[in-house]
Amino acid sequence: MNSKPGTPLFQFTRQLVALFAVSGFALGANAAELVRLGNLKFAHYGAVAYMKEIAPKFNLKIEERVFAKGLDIVPAIIAGEIDVSASALEAAISGRASGVKVYLVGGFAKGGVRIVGRPDLNIHSIAELKGKKVGVTRGGPQEILLFTELAKNNLTWADKPGKDVQIIYMGYPDLNQALLTKEIDAMSQSEPYSTQALNKKYGVEILKPYETPLGEPVRALVMTEKMYKEQPDVAARFMQCFVTATRHFIADPKVAEKYVRESMFKNQVSSDDYREAMENASFTEDISIQHVQLTTDYMVKYGIGKMTTPPVAADWVKLDLLGAAKKLVKN
Repeated sequence: MNSKPGTPLFQFTRQLVALFAVSGFALGANAAELVRLGNLKFAHYGAVAYMKEIAPKFNLKIEERVFAKGLDIVPAIIAGEIDVSASALEAAISGRASGVKVYLVGGFAKGGVRIVGRPDLNIHSIAELKGKKVGVTRGGPQEILLFTELAKNNLTWADKPGKDVQIIYMGYPDLNQALLTKEIDAMSQSEPYSTQALNKKYGVEILKPYETPLGEPVRALVMTEKMYKEQPDVAARFMQCFVTATRHFIADPKVAEKYVRESMFKNQVSSDDYREAMENASFTEDISIQHVQLTTDYMVKYGIGKMTTPPVAADWVKLDLLGAAKKLVKN
């Protein structure tokens, strides 16, 4: 078979080699890096969920996995199944304290907590929770803010009878059902679940628990040390995607509402539920070392997470990628 220069076979071979070379280059240049994201199903987690929709613009493929609560993400990170997670700051701190090698790289939401009581009990203040059963989900801001408010009103608490307030630990949706069926008297709940209880008339607001030194809680975006150190380019593009998604949701509330209601909650949350929930929460990019340290200190004070070695915020809060992304994203 003649493949000398100038022959048809030679020309075909050269074209084939060139085609493979171009195709190989294109594949190498365009292959999107995979980032495995752990997330939760709440209204104020919407911008994080939206990242997977715009990820291709940053040459990324974001694979989202939704967990029931923040503490559930920790084993998945340990198992090497998650690269970045969005969760309550308290869950992130607990994870770091237990030896999970992660860095806190940003904040993504503020607020989003409400203490709600049964309408028939006419509870109007935290002091009136004395002698009552109060439900809460373990490991999030709703737990630490509840305890801070109880302490502020000189009330004692435990998850067994015998103290001023009995704490009942449940999952987020279960709390609403328990309030509806009067198994609990009040709950410290996240959005949009607390708003749904109000709108469906089986709950009334006692207060938004932000009048403490902790202020409004900030949710944490956490990245594995492995991704931060070994994939700095991917980590940087991920943070640019995060800032872009967040700013888009802040700038266009209608897009945010549509995405959260239709894509995340499959229209199980009404427009009123969403809007009223987001009146008690907001999207953000930022978190401070001071807020992380103060939250850690309060967790130690109230025995949340039962940490033997609480992490020092300055050692694991790394906001350099966020700062760089904020300068690059112009929207």
